[in-house]
Amino acid sequence: MTLTTPAPATDRAARPDRRPWFMLAVLLLGQFMALLDVTVVNVAMTDIRTDLHASGAALQLVVSGYTVGYAMLLITGARLGELYGRRRLFVTGTIAFTVCSALCGLAPDDKFLIAARIAQGAGAALMMPQVISLIQAQFTGAARAKALSAYTAVISVAFVAGQVLGGVLVGADLFGTGWRPIFLVNVPLGVVVAVLAAKLVPGGVAKAGRRLDLAGLAIAVPAVVLVVLPLVLGHETGWPAWTFVSIAVGALLAVLFVVVERRVADPLVDLAVLRIRGVTPGLATLAAGVASYGGFLFCVSLHLQTGLGKTAMAAGLAMAPGGVVFGLCGFFWNRLPKRVHAWLTPCGYVGSAAAYALLGLGRDGGTLFFVALLLFGLSMGPAFGSLMVNALTHVPLERAADVSGLLTTTLQLGQVVGVATFGSLFLTLAVTSSATALTTAMTCAAALLLVGAGLSLKRWCGGRP
Repeated sequence: MTLTTPAPATDRAARPDRRPWFMLAVLLLGQFMALLDVTVVNVAMTDIRTDLHASGAALQLVVSGYTVGYAMLLITGARLGELYGRRRLFVTGTIAFTVCSALCGLAPDDKFLIAARIAQGAGAALMMPQVISLIQAQFTGAARAKALSAYTAVISVAFVAGQVLGGVLVGADLFGTGWRPIFLVNVPLGVVVAVLAAKLVPGGVAKAGRRLDLAGLAIAVPAVVLVVLPLVLGHETGWPAWTFVSIAVGALLAVLFVVVERRVADPLVDLAVLRIRGVTPGLATLAAGVASYGGFLFCVSLHLQTGLGKTAMAAGLAMAPGGVVFGLCGFFWNRLPKRVHAWLTPCGYVGSAAAYALLGLGRDGGTLFFVALLLFGLSMGPAFGSLMVNALTHVPLERAADVSGLLTTTLQLGQVVGVATFGSLFLTLAVTSSATALTTAMTCAAALLLVGAGLSLKRWCGGRP
């Protein structure tokens, strides 16, 4: 009798483990869903005003309430994931986000909708930090670079896709429901993400002997709210005195937060992580890029609609090619020769600054405008992709929660600051001329990107990342 080795077992052993990649796909679908809701509501404002008889201030809170709820719990979400299990927090956040999306879609009045939007943002804040932490924990080497590139690509595409999808859903008026499907579409997606995440995401174990830093939490949440709220409401309300007082108090609380975190045994954020090579300059570079990107999306979208008379969906479609190129380049940048990787962020920022300048010249929405959007995607995609990888290269696994909280907070606050700063500049000048407003805002955004390029050079000065 001849004995043979079972082929199936050998095949299984040789077969690569695809489970982490399926897990990543689920995580990124959840991330895409959460980021989509930052912009998807913008195109439905007119319909919400008519249906719910909402005031201008209420509409602004419908838009910004999500951002406030999202921003105030990002750092906390990262730490809770470490303490109680990242799968548990991701699934919990997804369920909360999904339930609140249903409540938004069924809202009987504007006050209910505002409250549901804030809670929806809080659910997203529990989900999002777990994505970076799980990528750090489950991927290494080239696989981690690829996973982070996918993470970056989703960020770039989601913001633009929100405007397009929102326009399509509102225009379709499914079953006579008007604006409500922009929220209700999250319900089946959220259920799928929660079920798959419960099966695919590793359970992990809680950190023994560590406690939640309640003192840091009590300072961090109001600090973020006091800074974010006036930034998102400032222009709409005419920048009254309370907005500047709020920002000043928030800044003081941020200083107090740093003092407290340095003294407690189990800090909400271990600030020692900022001393890890590449983290601090990487976060500063990221903040400059995200702020300019947030201003770019806001100003260009408004110019297309108010200056050139396009519909919200047409404006989203006009910006879609640049967003797609951004996403593709952000995912495939690591296929470029390694000798150029260190230059991708500074050169990408400079190329994006040039794209902003071209946008100011091609403000009629013609060929030059389209070329500028493509140049932006070609430049910023590799810049963001390589930046995300290089900023996290030297971060050990036990510091993943700290970096995740800081990274996601930088992304969110950078977006808010960009919209508030460049958006206010654009809206002030657009009273006279939308074209002039776009040129001025994009020139300032380009200057910020050049500062970011300098910061990225400092990150690897004296040696490659």
